[in-house]
Amino acid sequence: MTIDWTDDRAGVDWQELEALYRAAPLGNKNADDLEVVFGNSMFCCFARDNGRLVGAGRVLADGRDCAYLCDVAVLPSHQGTGLGKQIIERLLAKSQGHTKIILYSVVGREPLYAKFGFLRMKTAMAIFRNRQAAIDKGLVSEN
Repeated sequence: MTIDWTDDRAGVDWQELEALYRAAPLGNKNADDLEVVFGNSMFCCFARDNGRLVGAGRVLADGRDCAYLCDVAVLPSHQGTGLGKQIIERLLAKSQGHTKIILYSVVGREPLYAKFGFLRMKTAMAIFRNRQAAIDKGLVSEN
C-alpha cells in the first residue's frame, strides 16, 4: 500500500468523499455539505491509494486558541492498517500552535484518541439538531 498525501482541496471529488464517509461509516454527509465544511476548515488531510480516496480528516481552528479535530474517515478496506493514526498524527502536527485541541469521538473509539494524549473533558457540552438521536447514540446524556 503506497499512500499519496495532500491537504489540497482543489482536486477533491466531493462525491467520492461522500461515499467514503458513508462507507467508513461516519454517516450520510452529502457532497455539497462536505465541500463547505472542508472549505471552512483550517487544516485538511486526504489519503489516496493508487488514486482512490481511502482516508480524510479535517481540523476547524482559529489559529491560536482552539482547534477541533473532526471527521476522520477511513475506508473499511484500509481500516486497521494505521492509516487513521497517520491522518490524526498529520492533523495534530498542523494544530500544535493551538492552546487546546478538542474532539468528540464515535462511541467506542475513545481509547484510540487517548493514545494521542486526549483526555476526557468534564465540562464539555453540546447542542445537537437532533437531540434525541445524539442521546440514543450515547454522544450526550441529559444530566
